[in-house]
Amino acid sequence: MNQEPSQDLLGQTARAIISPLSSTSDAYAFRELNEEWISKLFALEDADRLILGDPQSEIIDKGGQVLLARTNGIVVGCVALVPAGNGVFELSKMTVSPSRRGKGLGRAIVMAAIGKAREMGASTLFLGSSTKLANAVRLYESVGFRHVPLDELGPLPYRRADVFMKYEL
Repeated sequence: MNQEPSQDLLGQTARAIISPLSSTSDAYAFRELNEEWISKLFALEDADRLILGDPQSEIIDKGGQVLLARTNGIVVGCVALVPAGNGVFELSKMTVSPSRRGKGLGRAIVMAAIGKAREMGASTLFLGSSTKLANAVRLYESVGFRHVPLDELGPLPYRRADVFMKYEL
């Protein structure tokens, strides 16, 4: 998957190429982008360390995918599709570099993830977010995720999660 969203989707200053994680340097960028926002607003948890420490084994080798957004060859955003079984995937580790936020890149990344999930035969996406991430929650709502009670998703490994959402494909 190699996608260059149009200016209509991203706006004039947010062009990016979105493609799968494919190298050790990609895995490093995925970890660094996520550790930055998680550490700033919350605390890294064991589940974060596990997934960010080896996305190849913990996500991709289990049937998931990590997508990275690049501008001028630099990774500026990412998202993971973590398999949960039976065509269900967790949308996880979605972030955009602070200098690139507010320009439509997050929406492009989420839409690329939804498209990739469809290609992979997913039936449902779910996520756990936080009320501290109001802009992210609004973004998820705007693309069609709906709020659900936690018991509809099952246990999630992150203490910071207090917003639970689902998207039927």
